Amino acid sequence: MTNSDPGSGKAIPTPRHWLGALRFVAGAGLRQAVGLVYPPSCIACQGATAEAQALCARCWSGIGFIERPYCERLGTPFEVDLGAGLVSPAAIADPPVFQRARAVCRFDGTARELVHKLKYGDRTELALTLGRMMTQAGHELLAEAGLIVPVPLHRTRLWTRRFNQAAALAKVLSERSGVALAPTALTRVKRTKQQVGLTRPQRADNLQGAFKVLPAMKPAIEGRRVLLVDDVLTTGATANAAARALLRAGARQVDMLTFARVVTEA
Repeated sequence: MTNSDPGSGKAIPTPRHWLGALRFVAGAGLRQAVGLVYPPSCIACQGATAEAQALCARCWSGIGFIERPYCERLGTPFEVDLGAGLVSPAAIADPPVFQRARAVCRFDGTARELVHKLKYGDRTELALTLGRMMTQAGHELLAEAGLIVPVPLHRTRLWTRRFNQAAALAKVLSERSGVALAPTALTRVKRTKQQVGLTRPQRADNLQGAFKVLPAMKPAIEGRRVLLVDDVLTTGATANAAARALLRAGARQVDMLTFARVVTEA
């Protein structure tokens, strides 16, 4: 609020106006001081960067971003652009349970390092940056989604790891997109073996009956387009098992969004 100078007709700042300005200047000064003491660093290699929660040029170039052309079902990149709406032979031969999958990048190089830091290195703050990138890569899926559901961990593994990286990423996606988040809509009722080292059939068998939508959560699922979120998509066994449980609970459609995905070269 301001007062008016009768002589000039100009507004005169009030004490409240000056207080707000002083707070802004003080805040800017504090941020600058913190930046001098703790300069921003690359989230992957800790090298110097221009801003916080960012990647340096070298690490950025080490990310294999996935862009069109790619399979509309699996999200796997094509070497040659043969037109829009194409589906890969893999998706035709073995269609996934989920409708569409999208990922920011390939699971190698810098991306692999970031996922490992988030999942095993207690670097929970990385979820903010990875989630922002996922929001951009999955904007088409988010525009149609009615609910975001993270792939859950079994309670024993959650206790060991202390947090669910998929839930952390899903929270960022919900905040940035405005799509509702249902962190407990899907439950992992079976403690499975580690998927690393298992073949595709073994992974599918390992995850048989692993996920369930509890009766109390079915009303939140029924008739809605669900966006399933995880950090990495490998063979698709986990995504298929989770999507199957959601569809059985009445979901209209299930799409999959991850930060990275394994891409096997033909």
